Amino acid sequence: MNETRIEEELAHLRRVTDDLSEIVARQETQISRLEARVAYLTRRAADDEAAQSGGAVFTDETPPHY
Repeated sequence: MNETRIEEELAHLRRVTDDLSEIVARQETQISRLEARVAYLTRRAADDEAAQSGGAVFTDETPPHY
């Protein structure tokens, strides 16, 4: 392999590495948001289940008549 071909291949690999790094960073952000959303929905489902079973559910929400 000649030096020019090696340099071209190295430039290509660097670009691919940078692209993949950006993708991984974006996915990390998305996963964090999705984990927070799942935790929120899990809490809501538990609250709904407790309300349906007659258990007391206390939330920070203002009742609609206020």
